[in-house]
Amino acid sequence: MISKKCKYAIHALVHMGKNPEEKFLIKDISEACNIPKKFLEAILLDLKRAGMLGSKQGKGGGYFLRRDTEDINLAEVVRLFDGAIAAVPCATHKFYEPCQECEDEETCSVRDAFLQVRNATVEMLKNDTIAGLVKKEAKLKTRKKR
Repeated sequence: MISKKCKYAIHALVHMGKNPEEKFLIKDISEACNIPKKFLEAILLDLKRAGMLGSKQGKGGGYFLRRDTEDINLAEVVRLFDGAIAAVPCATHKFYEPCQECEDEETCSVRDAFLQVRNATVEMLKNDTIAGLVKKEAKLKTRKKR
């Protein structure tokens, strides 16, 4: 399960992705996405440090996308906020740790099963971009109106 912080980050990015050339005030994102303002401030700072967002202070300022929405995938966002994607530490790629109970990783069927789950999950998250989620949301809203 992803954290609330990660989910809020994705919602904020999707909101911004609908108008990628625009600058957004924290207050406006908070209201549009129903995210507590103080929590959102920390999230946007993390996204800025990761290079996904930029910000400008003063009149006409706000947060803006620094990267194309096609280039921001969910795997990157999940790793930024929640760390490892795998369910067991020996199956992670970027956060690998050996399991203490495992005698031989090469022949461990538990590790192998979770590696397959991890690989499929990462592939799906890499293929889902902010641009893709913006399009999916528009399609889902169109279907709902029918």
